[in-house]
Amino acid sequence: QVQLEESGGGLVQAGESLDLSCAASKSFFRIDTMGWYRQAPGKQRELVAAISRAGSANYADSVKGRFTITRDNAKNTVYLRMDSLKPEDTAVYQCNVRAGPHDSWGQGTQVTVSS
Repeated sequence: QVQLEESGGGLVQAGESLDLSCAASKSFFRIDTMGWYRQAPGKQRELVAAISRAGSANYADSVKGRFTITRDNAKNTVYLRMDSLKPEDTAVYQCNVRAGPHDSWGQGTQVTVSS
């Protein structure tokens, strides 16, 4: 498994933007899909966005048009740009990386959007 270091997150007002990043340590296996999940209190964890090594991205319907996921393969880093944030985006956001047969998870970072 790889080690993941997340940064970003915090408290913002509705309509504002926030950036998250997640850097993965070196991996024996090639790092394939990288993504972000989130879990709000009392709710199940859900996929926010994921991106393949080739750059193909998919998003949850709730964030389409507002969030943008990108990655830098040379730095083993995935980014999430969150625009037009809403109170319902409030959650703990976790980075996920698949490398070979392994799934690795970040420690999670809190994003809170006030109305």
